Amino acid sequence: MSSDKRILLVTGRLAEPLVRKYGKGCDVFVTPVSVAAFLTPELIARYLKKAGIKSEDYDLILIPGLVRGSAQIIEDELGISAFKGPRNAMDLPQVLNALSEGFRLSKEKPADDLFSIDALKRVEDIRNRTRNRRYIEDALKKPWNVLIGNLPAGRDFPARILGEVVDAPRLGVEKTIEKALYYLREGADIVDIGMVAGESNLDFIEEIPEIREQLKENGFDVPISFDSLNTAEIEKALEYADLFLSVDAGNLEELVTEKPVVLIPTNQKKGFFPAKPSERVEFLERLKERALNLGYRTVILDTILEHVPHLARSITAFQLYRERNPDDVLLAGVGNVVELYDADSVGMNALLAGIAKELSINLLLTTEVSAKARGSVRELRRAIDMNLFDMPKDLGFDLLILKEKRASEWRFKPAEKIIEAEEKQVELEPVYFRIWINDGRIWVNAHRGTEAILTITGEDPNAIIDTILEHFEISPRHAFYLGRELERAKTALKLRRSYVQEVELFKEFYLSKRD
Repeated sequence: MSSDKRILLVTGRLAEPLVRKYGKGCDVFVTPVSVAAFLTPELIARYLKKAGIKSEDYDLILIPGLVRGSAQIIEDELGISAFKGPRNAMDLPQVLNALSEGFRLSKEKPADDLFSIDALKRVEDIRNRTRNRRYIEDALKKPWNVLIGNLPAGRDFPARILGEVVDAPRLGVEKTIEKALYYLREGADIVDIGMVAGESNLDFIEEIPEIREQLKENGFDVPISFDSLNTAEIEKALEYADLFLSVDAGNLEELVTEKPVVLIPTNQKKGFFPAKPSERVEFLERLKERALNLGYRTVILDTILEHVPHLARSITAFQLYRERNPDDVLLAGVGNVVELYDADSVGMNALLAGIAKELSINLLLTTEVSAKARGSVRELRRAIDMNLFDMPKDLGFDLLILKEKRASEWRFKPAEKIIEAEEKQVELEPVYFRIWINDGRIWVNAHRGTEAILTITGEDPNAIIDTILEHFEISPRHAFYLGRELERAKTALKLRRSYVQEVELFKEFYLSKRD
């Protein structure tokens, strides 16, 4: 769509200043409705016809993204192409620029949703190119790519995620499969079976074929990696798994295999681990040479990513190794960093994925043991997708969850009379409600006395409160309270946090006093 199109922006009275500010070059039609979200396509069509807008006046009408319903109604009534714009007026410049470059808007979906869909489609286009059979065959001829089971990995492919099922023998086969399926649905490429340190669980290893078969039956034909420091366990698993982690100087000669292995710069039997980056890299290089001479066919290298206070030196080791060995396939255990830092995992996973992209670290191992690490696989997958582009910014999708890309300018002029809010005494009602979340849904018990008389469940707070009001007569204050709690429960579900009724989701951020 060319930039000389005549565009009419429709808005409500309160948003008019922002729409005029960000919609430069367009005409603005202000409806008599205060809040644009209260508009409907039928109302907009009626207001425009009443104002005498004709088909020859404009080439395009953009209505607010918050309007429910289809813009087709407006187009049918006025004979002018009509589409949904963004939810927020501040996104108008991006939409108008996209229109000038031929971007196609929707009559049903807000423009900002389309940007996200378009960006993710571009991600899939990139990934689909690397799934092409001929592409894979050509790529695997190069030294910096390897085949793990049926999965190609390396410089010419997106970084692959290993989701580690920690202490799998203690979980048992059923729970291990359950955890593995969760990881795969979240975006993992490889299931890593983590054994129990200091124990021998040889019988469990014989269950790996059953685990693989169950994953296939659920639609996931993926490689299985095996993570153990026990030589006997690794020897037995050689028959069943596709990739073996934690092979070092202590067990190298006992585990010769043509299957891919991950070498680490340690000797676990002697308790040896070089701390200095240069010593670590040189030790790993010698280990790699020994492995290839012994008959190992495919080796993947891990200089070991350490948590704070040794994070910087371990990243330095990765960088030094990459400079000296540009063609090797590398793996990094990012979950170790996230699990041992009391900070939100989202930004940490994004930053670690960015470092991995810069250093061409091709395999990222993570897990979700603690509550604070929940969602790490999905976050890593999103970060990897963002890093498929040169700059992980302004893509149409992001990892901004608690913070926002830009601050809203949602401000209004106060009335002449301003009063301070004051809480009043509330009378208890005979019916009360207990709210909890489970399996991605909100649950509400209605109680009289100690007995639950009705349970209501759903995903949408509006639907739940409407159902409550249909079955019970409660005061406006009680309804407001329930609406607030239901919205808090919905937020907890979105953020994968736990929810307790009347308990704040987020703690206050206090700083220590300055001297």
